[in-house]
Amino acid sequence: MKTNRKKTYIDLFAGCGGLSLGLHNAGWKGLFAIEKSPQAFKTLEFNLINKIKHFKWVKWLPQQAHDINTVIEQYADELKGLRGKVTLVAGGPPCQGFSIAGQRDENDERNKLIDSYITFVSLVKPDLIFFENVKGFTMEFKNNAAKGKKYSQIVTSKLTDEGYNVYGQLVNFGEYGVPQKRTRFILVGIRNDIKGSSVEKAKSFFEKLEENKFNFLQQKGLKVNPTVEDALSDLVSGNEFVDTPDRKGFKSGVYKIAASKYQYFAREKTEKQLYPNSHSFAKQTNKVIARLQYIQSVMHECKDIGEGLKNELGITTQVLIPLQAGEQSPTITSHPDDMIHYCEPRILTVRECARLQAFPDYFEFKEKYTTGGKHRKYEVPRYTQVGNAIPPLFGEQAGLTLDWLRYG
Repeated sequence: MKTNRKKTYIDLFAGCGGLSLGLHNAGWKGLFAIEKSPQAFKTLEFNLINKIKHFKWVKWLPQQAHDINTVIEQYADELKGLRGKVTLVAGGPPCQGFSIAGQRDENDERNKLIDSYITFVSLVKPDLIFFENVKGFTMEFKNNAAKGKKYSQIVTSKLTDEGYNVYGQLVNFGEYGVPQKRTRFILVGIRNDIKGSSVEKAKSFFEKLEENKFNFLQQKGLKVNPTVEDALSDLVSGNEFVDTPDRKGFKSGVYKIAASKYQYFAREKTEKQLYPNSHSFAKQTNKVIARLQYIQSVMHECKDIGEGLKNELGITTQVLIPLQAGEQSPTITSHPDDMIHYCEPRILTVRECARLQAFPDYFEFKEKYTTGGKHRKYEVPRYTQVGNAIPPLFGEQAGLTLDWLRYG
């Protein structure tokens, strides 16, 4: 489905680059990416800028981490100068204020970044818009100012006022070759002066996405609904370790024989590697290991262990889910302690989380592995980078379908 058309895009709230990698694989060319976190940008820079030269970075914007509001304030004229040169503006503002897994705080400052997204679109006027956010984005806050309205409706209205025909719906990435049940709100828009533009045309994006997935995945030799075991069985520790090269005092696992087509797919371009990047195991006490073994012996469902078992074991974490080999993972988050490995008494490594997010193993994560306490407010370590990302495998399918939407 790849073409030689000049398809250009800008990635907003780009994170570590999951969506950009998917768009790259679908034949798109990035003009630049905006990501506030220097840690997440470091990963994007290493993989997408330095390694595969994906971005044709505009000269007027420094190649570094940026806050979107600073870019809008300092480069409004340059952004207007991009009109007619940008096919797509993609991305989704940080979702913590909307997430049903969190506190759902309507006053969370990050929620205001939606207005920044719309302002950016109004300056650049791309042909297409691709907007992603959590499932909670479609749910109204109990006491919100626009009572009875969901934020998805508010954004749809504002983008319509900006001259776009838009349509949005929930999509489960786990039905598109990703071994994880991850439902997200996707909104697509087409500027209304483009030939054929209509709300029905925007709606057809989702119909075409669904229609194309079978052939897309078949060509890659992948299942529509891969399982946890399909994704992770070649990464079990097996009591075989090496020193983690970028994490002093920790051990990493080595590759085992690939046992599924998904694993062969994930390990493309890593044939000479003994161990994958970011496959460093947490240090766990014997008490913790015994507790996790007990949970695995009594829990055989991929769901939270429940308050009763938590109280029995003295566990204070909000969520703790033992993964099951033959099922898909629940949504990967930024908290590594939320899940137990499906066959070993431990939490997942960054690489295992990345596998469940459909990142290829050649994609290397940078900066510190994890953080805690007050640092969570401003640090974006590797686990968080993975948890916040759009799976590249879905991003590629979206990119091919966006190409069809604009030019098909």
